[in-house]
Amino acid sequence: MDMKLEVVVLPVADVDRTKHFYKTLGWREDADIVFGTSRVVQLTPPGSAASVHFGTGITDAAPGSVRGTYLVVADIEAARAELAGHGVAVSEVFHRDETGAFAPGVHPDHGTYGSFASFSDPDGNTWLLQEITTRFPGRVSGATYDSTDELEQALKRAAAAHGEHEKETGQYDEQWPAWYARYMTDHQDA
Repeated sequence: MDMKLEVVVLPVADVDRTKHFYKTLGWREDADIVFGTSRVVQLTPPGSAASVHFGTGITDAAPGSVRGTYLVVADIEAARAELAGHGVAVSEVFHRDETGAFAPGVHPDHGTYGSFASFSDPDGNTWLLQEITTRFPGRVSGATYDSTDELEQALKRAAAAHGEHEKETGQYDEQWPAWYARYMTDHQDA
């Protein structure tokens, strides 16, 4: 059974201030609902399948107590510049060196999973930007494509590979849609 992370609850002191902060970052407002004495606001970062909830009456955690929630980006320097452009106090870019300690600057070889920057919301909930350019094998849980041309090329690669698969088995594969889906997910960066 799939279990997908849907929402991270952020404890905040001032709901409207927090809502304004995240909307300034370009996060989409999905809901702002009042249930009796409780209020739930849901916002979603651009390109994310998961959202954040904050409000009143939804958590007893102390405002600002959420630490190190990751936001994955394809270009750490561009993401940092965009946040700074919105007036966010974002750290300089840093990476882990060969000893595992944090060191200033982008990872020397721009290694995937290797470069970071951090920022906080007005209550002190902290976020860690992480640059991921290529996912570890098997880590991709779904395939996404930035254009119809990119999707078309992926389908062509899958079709060619599936043709080889049917040659090897010597029979028609009635489950070809599932085979394509697995292939396209496993070989997205091909």
